[in-house]
Amino acid sequence: MTAPERLRAHLKEPGLVVMPAVWDGLTAKLTAAAGFKTAFLSGSCVAASRLGGPDLDLLSFGEMFDSFNMVHAAAPDLLVLADGDHGYGNAMNVQRTVRAYGRAGAAAVLIEDKITPRALTAAGKPCLPRDEAQMKIRAAIEAAKESGICVLARTDCRPTQGIDEAVARIEMYVKEGADILFLDSPADDDEVKRAVAAAGGKPSFAVLSPGAPRACPSQTEALKLGFKIGTYPTGMLSPVAAGIKAGLAALKAGEAEAKTALPPPELRAMLGYAEYDAQAKPFIVKA
Repeated sequence: MTAPERLRAHLKEPGLVVMPAVWDGLTAKLTAAAGFKTAFLSGSCVAASRLGGPDLDLLSFGEMFDSFNMVHAAAPDLLVLADGDHGYGNAMNVQRTVRAYGRAGAAAVLIEDKITPRALTAAGKPCLPRDEAQMKIRAAIEAAKESGICVLARTDCRPTQGIDEAVARIEMYVKEGADILFLDSPADDDEVKRAVAAAGGKPSFAVLSPGAPRACPSQTEALKLGFKIGTYPTGMLSPVAAGIKAGLAALKAGEAEAKTALPPPELRAMLGYAEYDAQAKPFIVKA
């Protein structure tokens, strides 16, 4: 089965699908080792790791695609939903983005309706007119036929244009053939329920990390509300940042490592030194 076929089958299984947010080979490898079948290549996590900065449309397609290739190489069986952002341009750019991820082995790709480049502020996400957003999703669905990659259609218009427009867009995306639907920034459970109903039985996706001004249910609550997929962009990123800060603090204090550091044997085992030696053994030139 292809990655998209495996994802579609997985989404038919009961329960909430938890997608940890990954950004490089190490996070992908650890996610797969922990037993997760799926992961979200998060634009916010890639921006944090590559740029040391915020997720404000500063990343290029090339940088995101390079990050996907690192993730896929480190954990080839992991079903990855790639963050395609706004497609990096018009409808034709969207098609290039979708085709590239499909050929490279992604299980799904996210395409959203916000305007790019965004206004020079971190507040708000002005979105495309509805007909332009429709053409982007239509282009994505058409391009996805080549590889079978799943298309997640996201609308960011709730904060700027209201829940009625957001629900109308979800219904439109369903008619266009989107596989997964995503209402960004629902204000409360009632808005979540409206968005899930508008998806017409297709899987609904949610960001469940705390901190943002939006509804943030627990995993149990998310399942009861009708969500099928939940991702956690800060789930690993925040602890990793805390760990780096702890390591730096330990060095400044004259210590060799933080108290939370992995023991050296565990770190080497996790990184696969023994596996490397075993795989390299047949190629060693004998004296």
